[in-house]
Amino acid sequence: MTHRAADRARYDRATDRLDAPFAVVDLAAFDANAADLVRRAGGKPVRVASKSVRCRALLERALAQEGFAGVMSFTLAESLWLARAGFPDVLLAYPSVDRESFGRLAADPKLAAAVTVMVDDPAQLELIDRARDGGREEIRVCLELDTALRLFGGRIRVGARRSPRHAPEQLAALARSVVRRPGFRLVGLMAYEGHIAGVGDAVAGSPLLSRGIRLMQRTARRQLAALRAESVRAVRAVVPELEFVNGGGTGSVQSTAAEDAVTEIAAGSGLYVPRLFDHYAAFSGRPAALFALPVVRRPGVGVVTVLGGGYPASGPAGRDRLPVPYLPEGLRYDAVEGAGEVQTPLLGSPADDLLIGDRVWFRHAKAGELCERFAVLHLIDGDRVVDTVPTYRGEGLTFL
Repeated sequence: MTHRAADRARYDRATDRLDAPFAVVDLAAFDANAADLVRRAGGKPVRVASKSVRCRALLERALAQEGFAGVMSFTLAESLWLARAGFPDVLLAYPSVDRESFGRLAADPKLAAAVTVMVDDPAQLELIDRARDGGREEIRVCLELDTALRLFGGRIRVGARRSPRHAPEQLAALARSVVRRPGFRLVGLMAYEGHIAGVGDAVAGSPLLSRGIRLMQRTARRQLAALRAESVRAVRAVVPELEFVNGGGTGSVQSTAAEDAVTEIAAGSGLYVPRLFDHYAAFSGRPAALFALPVVRRPGVGVVTVLGGGYPASGPAGRDRLPVPYLPEGLRYDAVEGAGEVQTPLLGSPADDLLIGDRVWFRHAKAGELCERFAVLHLIDGDRVVDTVPTYRGEGLTFL
């Protein structure tokens, strides 16, 4: 029996009394992935990205492991909710215009001490001040540096379109704007290199593409290391007591941690290891989060139909954004129908061994987005479900 076949048998035994569709997390795989992130971080703390987890119990589980410290959140409302729930260090990774939440942040000493907000434009500071609604608490601020690879004088750009601050002097000017404005305290700097951390460099069946990605990423790492170091020096000249410099992502933990300028690493997808993180030369993780769909039809030889399945991930539309049939091995989508909202036909010889009511196990393309489809996650230890915990959605929360 192959390792994957053994996992399938174990998962089927553990969930025998559950009616699919449902989602699970394999705790042994989750913990092993967490330990690997810590190992690759080389002694620098790992800040867990809540966007990639979206389950309070599993955020707590990661943070209970040595080497993890703090949460990187994705909305201000989520940040306040986590802080109220007892998470003492929450870094909001994206600028917000949620005026109501800013009013609450400015009025509550506990929230203001726990939450750090992201800024890349003085207009965001103006908005926060207008939203204070009488609140006088000091707002903790982090600046974001644009990390895009720029070649040929900026005519070629590779990387996510995030912060407009891509030069050390621009970041220092923004730092001075924060320092001059009462009611704010500059505490951190973030530089997320998505074109390195979120792009696999070992694409199956595409050696030339993989080589090109590795060349791009080597160039980007060299350029970014110099830019990040210079930017940190420029900001520290304005605010010597800067508390942290955040960088990285699951795909670049080890290279980012090697930079002296970086004090902490952000990662989250590496806990669940969705399918988009299968194609990295430097590391491999264990799939920890899966969902099961029931076989409801057998339309013909080599075909079964499962209930639901149309759970595409965000990003540019393409096959790599679809969930992938994982167990049993050898199933594939019908090219004409794909993954459907209410039913999904699957082709392949393993279909002939599946009966009505059997499960097909899938992996989602992006980590935490799976949790927007399910209210709970069943936690598996060995061949038993040892707990069932709510996702954000299961707690009645839809932050985006």
